[in-house]
Amino acid sequence: MAPTMVVSATNSWDITDFVVNQGHGVKGLSEMKLPSLPKQFIQPPEERIDASKVVREECIPVIDMAGLDDPKVAELICDAAEKWGFFQIVNHGVPIGVLEDVKEATHRFFALPGEEKKKYSKENSNSNSVRFGTSFTPQAEKSLEWKDYLSLFYVSEDEASALWPSVCKDQALEYMKRSELVIRQLLEVLMRRLNVKEIDEKKESLLMGSMRINLNYYPICPNPELTVGVGRHSDVSTLTVLLQDDIGGLYVRGVHDTWVHVPPIRGSLVINIGDALQIMSNGRYKSIEHRVIANGSSNRVSVPIFVNPRPSEVIGPLPEVLEGGEEPLYKQVLYSDYVKHFFRKAHDGKNTVEFAKI
Repeated sequence: MAPTMVVSATNSWDITDFVVNQGHGVKGLSEMKLPSLPKQFIQPPEERIDASKVVREECIPVIDMAGLDDPKVAELICDAAEKWGFFQIVNHGVPIGVLEDVKEATHRFFALPGEEKKKYSKENSNSNSVRFGTSFTPQAEKSLEWKDYLSLFYVSEDEASALWPSVCKDQALEYMKRSELVIRQLLEVLMRRLNVKEIDEKKESLLMGSMRINLNYYPICPNPELTVGVGRHSDVSTLTVLLQDDIGGLYVRGVHDTWVHVPPIRGSLVINIGDALQIMSNGRYKSIEHRVIANGSSNRVSVPIFVNPRPSEVIGPLPEVLEGGEEPLYKQVLYSDYVKHFFRKAHDGKNTVEFAKI
């Protein structure tokens, strides 16, 4: 049901309070069918996507994981990680039913009343592991992003069962569990090119010692051309595994300041390299800027799994990468410090990785 409170698009306190503090999110604004976009969401022109810079004839690689035993497939994965930092995978072993279920669960969570969702906000949540919010870092942003999200940090199955919202926890957990095998397969392939022969317990903690799953909701937006769903950024993860619905809207930075759309493919997963792996590979694998546009006609959902180092790990170029005398481009950084640096500011392209550069 749409919220009944009338919000003046000119009153910044009303809007911010309604969206951020009362738990209605941008979904609540969208359901009011406002005639125009509130000024708090209008992005400066340089942050909006310029249609003239969108390259239609290019696309990121689509890789069939059914042939993973073929060395050529491993090459395709590593080449895509070096050139694009993004690729899609099909025949990855995660059942379609599991993917459909977690998308439906995302819609179910965001259909809850504002009072119910507000229980999981930063101010009210029983745990730092469960966080409902709007935009990215509202207190640091000059313009808000047109997105609501539920962020779930995985500590243990018991904690997730106790604390994650009941309308989506089973589906989110199942999606994470079913994705673990393909995540490990991808990391093994990517490590081999970096002269890492096996992922032992120590490397496992460094590469995939923690995981977070986000349920993202991008409601219908008035004047979508004036705002963004998500601003330009790269992820701080080792790898991100993204499930898209069939609406589309994800764009990846191409060459010469261009943007390339990542078209939804039913049953596929989008994989992207995060900053942590760019740092560990000493820049060989690329963590690429990406963004999401707002949509004027459809509600969109996406579900990323962020595969991260354990927060207490120190990340830097792997010793195996530097064995041949290669100079390190990045210093050793405590991963939790890197993540804090990312979350204390607005989205700003690739600036976070500068924090780790020598």
